[in-house]
Amino acid sequence: MTVLAWIVEGSWPACVDAARRHADEGEDVVLLHVSGGDASGVAHGAFAGLLGRGRGGQDPGARVAELGADSAGRLLDAAAERLGRPCVRRERQGRIEREVVHAAEEADLLVVARDGDRDRLGPHSLGPAARFVVDHAPCAVLLVWPTPAPGLETMPPPPPHPPHPPRH
Repeated sequence: MTVLAWIVEGSWPACVDAARRHADEGEDVVLLHVSGGDASGVAHGAFAGLLGRGRGGQDPGARVAELGADSAGRLLDAAAERLGRPCVRRERQGRIEREVVHAAEEADLLVVARDGDRDRLGPHSLGPAARFVVDHAPCAVLLVWPTPAPGLETMPPPPPHPPHPPRH
């Protein structure tokens, strides 16, 4: 079995802990970090379009990309250290949610942390990227809370009307 843990700033410890619990000894654990390609492009666009007119200097886009790669590497190093066992580290770049889904094609289990509202139970506990990944993953998905889960009293009330009878 291959367990893929999606490593995201702020929620990665919960994913690493879950991967450690669910991958037996000898099974593969892959730590995945995906960087969106937009930060360096924004920096380049700002330099070229507004800040670069008539000014010398270097385009900051390349430096922003370099800093992002360095940050991703440090995050994966910290995740591997927390995991405490051999693993594969993968870095991808592109549309984050799509890169995670493509990487999950090689996995048996994908570990994803909730990235939305952490104060109450419900669908808003998933942000757009995590919702896309959960809906499109080609393997089993383990959804974890990055912090202790809120109590059942935070669950929304049932709808005011009775449920529809089953259709035949």
